[in-house]
Amino acid sequence: MNIVYFTHSLLSCWNHGNAHFLRGVLRELAACGHQVQAFEPEGNWSLANLLADHGDAGLDAFRQAYPDLHTRGYGAGDDLLQMVDGADLVIVHEWNEPTLVAALGLLRQGNAGFTLLFHDTHHRAVSDPDAIRAFDLSGYDGVLAFGEALSIVYRRWGWGDRVWTWHEAADLRHFHPPAEETDREGLVWIGNWGDGERTAELEEYLLQPAERAGLPLDIFGVRYPTEAISLLERYGVAYHGWAPNARAPEIFARHLATIHVPRRYYTQLLPGIPTIRVFEALACGIPLLSAPWEDSEALFRPGEDFLFARDGADMTRHLRALAADADLRTALVRSGLETVRARHSCAHRARELLNIVAGLRQDAAPPAMEPAA
Repeated sequence: MNIVYFTHSLLSCWNHGNAHFLRGVLRELAACGHQVQAFEPEGNWSLANLLADHGDAGLDAFRQAYPDLHTRGYGAGDDLLQMVDGADLVIVHEWNEPTLVAALGLLRQGNAGFTLLFHDTHHRAVSDPDAIRAFDLSGYDGVLAFGEALSIVYRRWGWGDRVWTWHEAADLRHFHPPAEETDREGLVWIGNWGDGERTAELEEYLLQPAERAGLPLDIFGVRYPTEAISLLERYGVAYHGWAPNARAPEIFARHLATIHVPRRYYTQLLPGIPTIRVFEALACGIPLLSAPWEDSEALFRPGEDFLFARDGADMTRHLRALAADADLRTALVRSGLETVRARHSCAHRARELLNIVAGLRQDAAPPAMEPAA
């Protein structure tokens, strides 16, 4: 198949978590023999911020890790019909302009020969539903939602059996344990501070437990306001700023454990949706601890793949146990790797996507004619 994906950015992962999964799944689709092309708007917000902070060198890690991926910038004057010419499958991420989303839907309604899917990997359907409803999806064949709770929202909006739960996953070609183990020390958290969606949770489940357990903590990420930096300084945290996601495996490999602190939307309004960092951490073979969230889809084996903490005191106990028990760390790593490799790789998601498209095409095929008597 000829596959075209309209993303916010493939080049930049600066505050753009969808780039993590997209890079892996597009690479898997290409490895299956499909022709893959990504388009991203020129001057997009994520890439502009990355270049402003780090210059062109900020793209080095992506280029080294994904030399086989192809992306092209486009502007308002580019010919959209030409961009999708010859495409069999077109996927449009929700972090795109409504005008682009609508224009592609019109092309599809005009009997263009491609399957058209909308890909939603965010909480705006519940946190800002008017922003999602602004998209004209009337010409789309279906919706890919990154969790069952989000799929339920789209079904409630009338999509019925034309919405599919398509979770994020780890790119096992890049995210894996180190070839050789070296000394590990302390904790690491890779994540963006955001818009106050988990400030209290970060203090309760990350900063305070690390301090109480006597473990040094390294933090990487962007969008940390002055008050957040001051908070980290009070806890003696080493804040390192942005790190390319392609460097995450080597960062994980230097640390004893990492912690997952979900945003409030994924514990209250869209329960059951883990972010990409959970899959990536487990794939890298680092012990994982997590603040509470409901694994309503049984994606993992809590207590075996990672440890849940009921509250901050429970997190502190888990950290102390992990630091003192090498066998516990080994068991968590082994179990987490087993689950990700069996169920949650980008190769799995590529196969799921191909099956979805095959089903859509079968449904769209004209009925077989009976041979003439």
